[in-house]
Amino acid sequence: MPKLGVNIDHVATIREARKVNYPSPIEAALLCEKAGADSIVCHLREDRRHIQDRDLYRLKKAVTVKLNLEMATSEEIVDIALNVKPDQVTLVPEKRAELTTEGGLDVLSRKNRVKKVLQRMEARGIEASIFIDPDMGQIRAAREMGARMIELHTGRYANARNKKNLKEEYQALKNSSKFAKDIGLRVFAGHGLNYENTSPLKKIEEIEEYNIGHSIVAHAVFVGLGKAVKEMKALVR
Repeated sequence: MPKLGVNIDHVATIREARKVNYPSPIEAALLCEKAGADSIVCHLREDRRHIQDRDLYRLKKAVTVKLNLEMATSEEIVDIALNVKPDQVTLVPEKRAELTTEGGLDVLSRKNRVKKVLQRMEARGIEASIFIDPDMGQIRAAREMGARMIELHTGRYANARNKKNLKEEYQALKNSSKFAKDIGLRVFAGHGLNYENTSPLKKIEEIEEYNIGHSIVAHAVFVGLGKAVKEMKALVR
């Protein structure tokens, strides 16, 4: 049965808008866990626009479900991850000017760096995933450099302009999921998923976990965080 990882970055975004100490992403994580989240996801960006170093250390101590750290492959962030030792890291691309992550990590052009980071995480006992576009070449390269799991970038599916485009992007995710599974990769999915576009993906049996944040935090404004998590978990299951 598919699992749900809840990204709590945008709780920290609200806090950082005023540079105060509330709302607490740690309190949010505990509420998500209580509501049934299978994992807590956070992204320690190089520009520290939402999650801060102290949040990551406190999350590691507080949550009892899997802690999944999204991160760039920069040396600074790699060192922090090795020190904190989350249950899992997900390697993602990062641009200072972007509003949110715009696409998957291009592993074809960064093979040596990505492989080195994967090896360092594995040596520390940390599972490592790569956030990747639904592209056969990228998926094959990820497997060749030692990845054991990937998270498919669902942004193009979520932002499809029309029915034809939606069908094409859905098929790309379906084909990529099957290919990844066939070559020995575990398959996760995330980015831009919400209460309307997540359910159709359940037909793709290879996807074992969905990582969702913004839509849950946005829905929580109206129904509360616990209920927002419970409603999303019901959708993915």
